[in-house]
Amino acid sequence: MTNDIVMVHGMWGGSWCWTFFKSYFEDKGYTCHVPVLRHHDIDPLDPVPKELGTTSLLDYVEDLEAYIQKFEKKPILMGHSMGGLLVQMLTAKGLAEKSVLLTPAPPAGIHAISWSVFKCFLSMFSQWGFWKKAHRIPFERAVWAFLHHLPESEQKKEYQKLVYESGQAASEIGLWPLDPNKASRVDETKITSSMLIVTASKDRIVPAFIVRKIAAKYHHVAIFKEFENHSHWLIGEENWEEVADYVERWIENSS
Repeated sequence: MTNDIVMVHGMWGGSWCWTFFKSYFEDKGYTCHVPVLRHHDIDPLDPVPKELGTTSLLDYVEDLEAYIQKFEKKPILMGHSMGGLLVQMLTAKGLAEKSVLLTPAPPAGIHAISWSVFKCFLSMFSQWGFWKKAHRIPFERAVWAFLHHLPESEQKKEYQKLVYESGQAASEIGLWPLDPNKASRVDETKITSSMLIVTASKDRIVPAFIVRKIAAKYHHVAIFKEFENHSHWLIGEENWEEVADYVERWIENSS
């Protein structure tokens, strides 16, 4: 089995999202790689790259595919949130030894409308032309959506690390029926390697009912796990270790 893990961050993120998980898995003997998505490797206070607004999920996948192809053996792919969707797309290309999806965004074909999801993205989708603009989620909305299990003293610190995200990528996920290219489509029949899919009962931005649908899509290869006392930010909030412990055991014991 490979000991390389490629960790793919989600919306508004960067390599910093994996600080705890990277340290944990490296202590277990794994070699962790934390690529940064296109136009995300910037200081949050820097000018926003003009190309970011129209960057597609397919652009992210193209970059990650080139990154992964440098490995002699297929790595383990681990993705959080939008990164979990990107890992689904990469796994369908046969690039993963096995895959871990942590509170993953859904692919095309899975209906994911709920009040909490709508509230999370209201500030973005209420702006005309949002599908071709870069956006950064407001602080109060970020706290409500995915930082609500952090102590108040930590919420601002985490928020200040967030960068802007592609409006096109967001619309390809949330408004996939309107996307003629179906950029977020994943052919489940192309996935043959083992997959772990993790959800959190307190997740507001990708609620557990959505992740259960994702698990059903990949039922032929997937194991599903729900953590009752976690939110979307289970990679960095209190008791993140119990999630990491479960993932590590699954990696060791799955074929």
